[in-house]
Amino acid sequence: MNIFIREDSSLPIYEQIIQAVKNAILKGELKPGDMLPSIRSLAKDLSISVITTKRAYEELEAGGLIYSLPQKGFYIKEPDREALREEQLKRLEGQISQLIQEGRRLELTLSQFQDMVQILWEGSDE
Repeated sequence: MNIFIREDSSLPIYEQIIQAVKNAILKGELKPGDMLPSIRSLAKDLSISVITTKRAYEELEAGGLIYSLPQKGFYIKEPDREALREEQLKRLEGQISQLIQEGRRLELTLSQFQDMVQILWEGSDE
């Protein structure tokens, strides 16, 4: 699993870690029982604080996506893929909603907006 932190993202770093783990679970890159890097190791790899990494792991554990074994580490739980996908769809809807507002501010018509999305969608395979 590769986690990339974007400095220009509006998401806090711990949330970027959470999203990266969720995406890796959905894509099948992380499977139930897989061990995550230690908090210290991940913090070092990402050049971030241990506190930030710890918060991400705590949130993932509270959300039922990972579990910890004392003195052993953190592991991926069997996910509720449908709930995870639904959560990500809800997040995507929010992002699309923001883009629609931006399009309206630029006085785009629905047809222009749809054309833009279609062109970008079809070009994303390249």
